[in-house]
Amino acid sequence: MLEIASNMTDAASLDRRIAARARELRAARALSLDALAERSGVSRSMISLIERGESSATAVVLERLATGLGVALATLFDAPHADADGAPAGPVARRDAQPVWRDPASGYTRRNVSPPGVPQPMQIVEVHFPARARVSFETGARDVRVDQQIWVLDGTIDVTVGDERHRLRRGDCLAMRLDRPTMFHNPTRTTARYAVVIASDTNGRR
Repeated sequence: MLEIASNMTDAASLDRRIAARARELRAARALSLDALAERSGVSRSMISLIERGESSATAVVLERLATGLGVALATLFDAPHADADGAPAGPVARRDAQPVWRDPASGYTRRNVSPPGVPQPMQIVEVHFPARARVSFETGARDVRVDQQIWVLDGTIDVTVGDERHRLRRGDCLAMRLDRPTMFHNPTRTTARYAVVIASDTNGRR
């Protein structure tokens, strides 16, 4: 956890990145603020704050927004294409350049591992989940199919998908589809660390 903390991406910088990415994705889908609010369940005023970089939204709110946009949550942390156009996209994402974000509600941290701007249908995220923490994502099916696998690297994590609860320990891997409410809970006194591999028909990249 100390390594994550020492490499934590500046919160204001990430808020600006999320703001630009959210605006870009909404424009690409020709959605008004009102239309996205209806699709996502996030209020128009909150979406406006997020798009101006004036709100440090929680993971639950960002997940709802991602669902309304038809993308995986990790896509909101990608650099906007307008920014990426200024430099060539390479096949390697150096660790120091991978954005790290902390959920202000639960304290869990996520690192976007995958190289940005590379047109592949998968994304990899590394998560550090604090002891006793819990996050519930209430969103259901998206316009496109999104599958993910969770591979536990250290510790224990409970993942509830719909009505099914799975206790995952080090080395365990769970395959799931993002089409039902999902809850993550660390029932132990130590931080859990796991990798998430996400695959979708489209994830908002070029």
